[in-house]
Amino acid sequence: MLFLKAFIVGGLFCVVAQLLMDLTSYKVTPAHVLVGFVTGGAVLSAVGLYQPLVNWAGAGATVPLTGFGHLLAQGAIGGVQQKGVLGAFSGGLAAASAGIAAAVVFGYLAALAFRPKG
Repeated sequence: MLFLKAFIVGGLFCVVAQLLMDLTSYKVTPAHVLVGFVTGGAVLSAVGLYQPLVNWAGAGATVPLTGFGHLLAQGAIGGVQQKGVLGAFSGGLAAASAGIAAAVVFGYLAALAFRPKG
């Protein structure tokens, strides 16, 4: 059942993004969606509304862009609790650093392993 919940929630995020890009009179680009979803995840996390969705949907809520915003917000909140006001700047980066480093390393390894057809 957890896989189904994750699929539904992650799929709904994708549907919302696609509808925003297709149906708005102002042309919403993928960059707008990226910034909006990360910011939305951070705001929903800051007001306490995103964690219940994470608890219910698991990876369906943590893997999409909104999950990255949630991770940054939770890291900033934890940083403030540990280090005071300066922790707001370092906490989010510290919380997300492992995922970002993994993306860079695996992206580099994939670039070494495969040659583009150009």
